[in-house]
Amino acid sequence: MQLRILGCSGGIGGANRTTSFLINDSILIDAGTGVGDLSFSALTRIEHVFITHSHLDHIACLPMLVDTIMGSRNAPITVYATETTLNVLKKHIFNWAIWPDFNKIPNAKAPFMRYSLLELGQSCCIDQCTITAIPAVHTVPAVGYKLDSGKNAVIFSGDSVCNPEFWDIVNSTENLSHLIIETAFSNREYELANAAKHFCPLTLLEQLKFLNRPAQVLVTHLKPADSELTMQEILRDHSNISISRLEQNQIITF
Repeated sequence: MQLRILGCSGGIGGANRTTSFLINDSILIDAGTGVGDLSFSALTRIEHVFITHSHLDHIACLPMLVDTIMGSRNAPITVYATETTLNVLKKHIFNWAIWPDFNKIPNAKAPFMRYSLLELGQSCCIDQCTITAIPAVHTVPAVGYKLDSGKNAVIFSGDSVCNPEFWDIVNSTENLSHLIIETAFSNREYELANAAKHFCPLTLLEQLKFLNRPAQVLVTHLKPADSELTMQEILRDHSNISISRLEQNQIITF
């Protein structure tokens, strides 16, 4: 399977796009601004959207996606998330004040979008890819995702900080090939990173000591202002772990 990185920045401007990954042609992991670069034809092939949490940089293109392709598909787009995140989408986004409620139009029996509850620890198998919601710790309820093709697995932390349960899952994943983990701020923003529940290089490298199996570690969600500095701080101090920056349009085969 292929995981295409549509967006992996912690901000916008220029070529920066916020978090969204595309599995093959039909599955999105988050719906940040990277979705907007897809062609109309590619957008119509999206059938499933898995959301990590309700922050705008991870859902910004979801309303526009549904609006753009409504009527161009024979089945609704399915949005998967925890109950808390789904409730935020219903109350604050698809509420007729911000955007139409596509879960009820053109009618409730045949909507353009439907919600699917995905609890922490629950797995969903789509097109031979098993997607499992895994623990994350953020300022709002959040999850990460384990993506397993059967041959290899990719684990995405989502927006998160120190989390022992997360490392238990990482280390028990025998076919792990890639670990995508966030680091939003440089070390000079250490206090802000802690308050916002994001990693900085100091806290990331401390957590990576818990990684006890080989995997390619890919750093995502870098804030544009300090992205180069942040990666320099990570690469300067990391040990024997293979670490690199996740890049927009990168394709990961797993």
